[in-house]
Amino acid sequence: MKNKKIGIIFLVVLIIILIGGYLGIQYVKNNEEKETIVEEYIPQEEIAEEQVRQTIVSLYFPSKDTEQLNPEARLIDIKEIINNPYEKLIDLLIEGPKNDKNKKIIPENTKLNKNYLEGDCVVLDFSTEFLNYSKENEKEKENMINSIVNTLTELREINQVKILINGNENNEFNEIYSRKN
Repeated sequence: MKNKKIGIIFLVVLIIILIGGYLGIQYVKNNEEKETIVEEYIPQEEIAEEQVRQTIVSLYFPSKDTEQLNPEARLIDIKEIINNPYEKLIDLLIEGPKNDKNKKIIPENTKLNKNYLEGDCVVLDFSTEFLNYSKENEKEKENMINSIVNTLTELREINQVKILINGNENNEFNEIYSRKN
């Protein structure tokens, strides 16, 4: 008799566990279905073709106060930079900063005559106006070089920059410059 009672209790407990498990599984499934209802996302504004074709570049300009180089982010159209990124980046440096806390570093009327890649070094051939920087301020020449080098080495293929003046090496810029950390 005692064994029958234990058997019946065991059977009742087993049935309760099975029913409880079944109900628990059903509850979880119902909640998952509610959470995974997919609704179509409709953006408030369509993405214009111009937005898709833009990228951010970093240009480096010295601060008016501290003379330290600061990165300045610019949003530009991919079409402008795709064919000759070095020329476009240098043109943006020549134009000067948009942020009025920074100052223009490349001398007025400087032109980039040509540029080309030699391995991981970009060669920049500037007009003679490039030499019109303040010779008394040693930091100005250093900032001018570092501004160009830091800006161009943001591109993966560039690790060094060589500067020519009207197609010739110049005593003032006779090194191959690399980014300084």
